[in-house]
Amino acid sequence: MSQVDDASTAAMERVNWTETSPQTLYNKLQTLAGNLWWSWHPEVLSLFRDLDPVRWRQLDHNPIALLAEMSPEVVAKRAGEMVMYTRINQAHRRLKDYLDDMHSTWGGQNAGVLGSKPVAYFSAEFGIHESVPIYSGGLGVLSGDHIKSASGLGVPLVAIGLFYDQGYFKQHLDSDGYQQQEYLNTKVENLPMEAATGPDGKPITVSIDTRDGRLLAKVWLMHVGRVRLYLLDCDVEGNSPQDRELTARLYGGDRRTRIRQELVLGVGGVKALRSLGITPGCFHLNEGHSAFAPLEVIRARMEEDGLGFDDALREVAQHTVFTTHTPVPAGHDRFDPGLVEEHLGPLRDQLGISHEQLMGLGRVEPQNEHESFCMTVIGLKLSRRANAVSSLHGYVSRRMWAHLWPWRVEEEIPIGHITNGVHVPSWIAHPMQQLFERQLGASWRLQLEEPSVWGKVYAIDPGELWETHHALKSRLLEFVRRRLSRQCRRRNEDEASIEAARSALDPSALTIGFARRFATYKRADLFLRKLDEIAELINDPQRPVQFIFSGKAHPADEGGKSFIKKIANLRRDPRFAGRVVFIEDYDINVARHLVQGVDVWLNNPRRPLEASGTSGMKVVLNGGLNCSILDGWWAEAFNGRNGFAIGNGTQHVDDGITDERDAENLFRVLSEEVVPTFYHRDADGLPSQWIQMMIESIATLASRFSSHRMVVDYVRHSYVPAAGGLSSQMP
Repeated sequence: MSQVDDASTAAMERVNWTETSPQTLYNKLQTLAGNLWWSWHPEVLSLFRDLDPVRWRQLDHNPIALLAEMSPEVVAKRAGEMVMYTRINQAHRRLKDYLDDMHSTWGGQNAGVLGSKPVAYFSAEFGIHESVPIYSGGLGVLSGDHIKSASGLGVPLVAIGLFYDQGYFKQHLDSDGYQQQEYLNTKVENLPMEAATGPDGKPITVSIDTRDGRLLAKVWLMHVGRVRLYLLDCDVEGNSPQDRELTARLYGGDRRTRIRQELVLGVGGVKALRSLGITPGCFHLNEGHSAFAPLEVIRARMEEDGLGFDDALREVAQHTVFTTHTPVPAGHDRFDPGLVEEHLGPLRDQLGISHEQLMGLGRVEPQNEHESFCMTVIGLKLSRRANAVSSLHGYVSRRMWAHLWPWRVEEEIPIGHITNGVHVPSWIAHPMQQLFERQLGASWRLQLEEPSVWGKVYAIDPGELWETHHALKSRLLEFVRRRLSRQCRRRNEDEASIEAARSALDPSALTIGFARRFATYKRADLFLRKLDEIAELINDPQRPVQFIFSGKAHPADEGGKSFIKKIANLRRDPRFAGRVVFIEDYDINVARHLVQGVDVWLNNPRRPLEASGTSGMKVVLNGGLNCSILDGWWAEAFNGRNGFAIGNGTQHVDDGITDERDAENLFRVLSEEVVPTFYHRDADGLPSQWIQMMIESIATLASRFSSHRMVVDYVRHSYVPAAGGLSSQMP
C-alpha cells in the first residue's frame, strides 16, 4: 500500500471514528458474530482476533464470548487503534448483501422448485466451528460442510439437529497414556442461538408421546449463512429430571437414551418444522439417526389428506432421501421390540398398524421375530432415493443390503452413491487462498465445483507454492509444540519434559499426519507392526521422518483407547521421542491446523470399511499429499500421480493376513516412494517432483471433492426429483 493509500485509509478511519458511535460499531460486530458465516471468511474472523488475540485463543475462537467481555467503548477504542472501522463496516455490508441475494445464486437458477418447499436436512450432529461443540467427528463435520455449501450455492434448505449442552467429551491422557473423558456444560449465552418462534411469534416447544409419558423439546435457531439450523433441546420444564438430561451429551448413554434422542430428532424435528410453518419438498435423512421422521410425516398425511397407511407411505417415500454412511455393522443403530413399542407405540396407534408391521419396517426379514429393529433398514424402506457416500461404498452397500430386494440382482439394488466433499473456504488456509486468488482469478471462490478453474493450478509457480506450504507447516509445528507443552504441564511433568515438548519436531523433516476417530478398523497402530523398521526410517540423519497423531476413541471403545495409549507412550521410547507425538482433544481447530500443515496425510483403514473419509480431501486444498489404502474416496481419486497408494486395492478373507500385508505395503511405500520423492532436490533446492505431485493433486481433486460439487449432485439427483421436479438417475 502506498503512502497516499495509507493517508486515505487513516482519514477514512478518522471520519468513521467521529460518525460511528461505539454502540453502533458494537452492534455491527454482534450481528456478524450472530451468524456463523464469519467462520469461513478469514477477513471477518480476523476482526474478532484483532480485538484481543490472547483472549480469542483462550475462548476457543468464540466471538460472542469475546464481545461479552468487552464494552462498546473498549471495542471502539481497540478498533481505532487497529484501524478496523472500515473493515467492520465492509464486513457488515457484505453479510447483508450475501443474505439478501438468493436469486443470482446457483440454487436460485437451478433449484427453483425448492423455493417454496425447501429441503429439510436431518442430522444428529453438525460440525460448523470449534466454538459450537455439537459434533463428534466426521459425520458432524460433513453435515456442517453440507449446509455451508447449501448456503453458498443458495439452495433452499433448513437443517434439523439436537442441541447438546455438554457436547462431545473433552479428551486428555493421564500419565499412563490412557484416555480420560470430561464433559463440560456449554454456556448458551455464548452461542449464536436464539429461541425459534412460530408464525405467532411465540417460542416453539414440541411434544412427543411415548408409552411411559410425554417428551418435550424446545427449539433453538442458529444461522449458518443463508441456512437456518434448528436444534431441539430436552432441557425444559415439564420433562422428568432424567429426560431433561436426554440431549445433554452426543452419543452418550445406553440404548434407551439413544432411541429417545432419535425419537426427538426424527419425530420431534418434523413437528418443529410444522410449528415453524415450513412445508418441506424433500426430507433428507443423513444417516439412520433421523429415520423415524418419515413416520411422523406419514401420520400427518393420513390425518390431513385421509390417506391410508400404505398410500401415505408411498407418497412420503417419494419425497424422502436417505444417506447411509457406514459399512461397519456396529455403526447401524438397532433396538429390541420392547424399546420400539415403548417409544413408537402411540405413533403406531395413530398410524393404524400393528406392532409386527412396525417392527417389519425395521427388519430385513419382516417376519423374523429374532431380528432387531434397524434404523438403516427403516431409512431405506421409507425413502425412494438412497445413496452411499463414495463409489466403492455404493458397491459395498448394495451387497450389504441386497436382501431387502431379493427379487433384484445386486447391480440393480436401488442404492446409488454421491461421494462426499469438503467445504473449501472452511478448510483452506488463508495464505493458500491468497495464492490461488492470484493464480486462479479473483472469482475462483464462486466456482469451487468447476474443474476448469482448478486446472489453472498447473501454471502456478512451484517455488511460491512450496514456500506457502512450508510457512503453513511451520505454523502447524508451533501449534503442536504449544499443545504438547500444555499437555506436559497439565500432567505435572518436570521442566525437562516441558522444554522437550517446546522443541519437538523438525521443520525440515518429512511430516506425516494421522487424525481421526480411533475406531479399531481405522488401524491407527498399523505402523507399529513394523516398529523397528519405522524407527530406523524416522531416525535417518539425512532423511528424517516425523508423525503427528490425534483423535478420540468412543468412551466405550477399549480397543480404540489401547491404540491411543500405544501411540502416545512412544514418547517414552528414545527412538521416537520428539518424532512421534499425540495431540489431545481432537476437534475442528486441531484438524484445521493439521490438514493445512502436514506434508503427507496417512489413512490406512481395513478396506472396505472406510465409507468415504473426508480429512484427506482437506489436505489436498493446502498442498498436502495423501498416502492411503485404496478405500473410500481415495479408491476413485488416486491416479498414480496425485499421491500415494498403500497396496493394490484388494484384501484377504483373513483380517490378520490383510493387516500384515498392509503393514508391509505401508512401510514399502514410505521407504521407497514417499521419503525419496520428498527429499530429492533439484538445482534450486526444491523438491520438484514432489511439488508437481502437489499441483496434480490440487488440479485433479479440489473440484471433484468439494462439498459444493456434492450439494450440486444432491440437488440434481435427489432434491429436485424428490420435490417434484424432473427425474434423474443417481450415479
